[in-house]
Amino acid sequence: MNGDVRVAEIEVPAECSGVLDQTRWYAVRTRSRHEKLVARQLESQGIRAFLPVVTKISKWSDRRKEVELPLFSGYAFVRLDHASSDRVRVLQTQGVVNFVGVQGAGIPIPDQEIENINTLLASKVSYQERPYLQVGQRVRVSGGALDGVEGILAAENNDRSLVISVGLIQRSISVRVTGYNVEPI
Repeated sequence: MNGDVRVAEIEVPAECSGVLDQTRWYAVRTRSRHEKLVARQLESQGIRAFLPVVTKISKWSDRRKEVELPLFSGYAFVRLDHASSDRVRVLQTQGVVNFVGVQGAGIPIPDQEIENINTLLASKVSYQERPYLQVGQRVRVSGGALDGVEGILAAENNDRSLVISVGLIQRSISVRVTGYNVEPI
């Protein structure tokens, strides 16, 4: 051996020649009523934070006032490379409880979901907050002719139905709940 070192030349496609962006969105759980403080502190540390807020009218006995409240109380979003030292800085930020995910490790949120929230809030379109419901979840109907009826939420051809079962005889019936208020139990 003569000590020469050979470096293999690899052709890099044009779309990969730039620096790869390894940053992703993550949700962090905050202490109660600390969402704005957390977002401000993270931004001041150079960590990109997103805190969707809504303006609501608060009523006191002597006055009314518009206040900005977090859309998702108890949560803020950060964009970072999970392998970087920024993760530790986020966890050390006053008011941050943990990353949302398995054992606090944090699970990336698809960019599209954050963009959807941003677009909705920027458009000033009217919306309603709803409980997060999943097919297969036990739910209760509130209001209307089915008030108080409980069952399992099902979906067939984009049509939401409530499956009501009698476990002992292993029989079920289904009713469409489109248009009804349905809440998790």
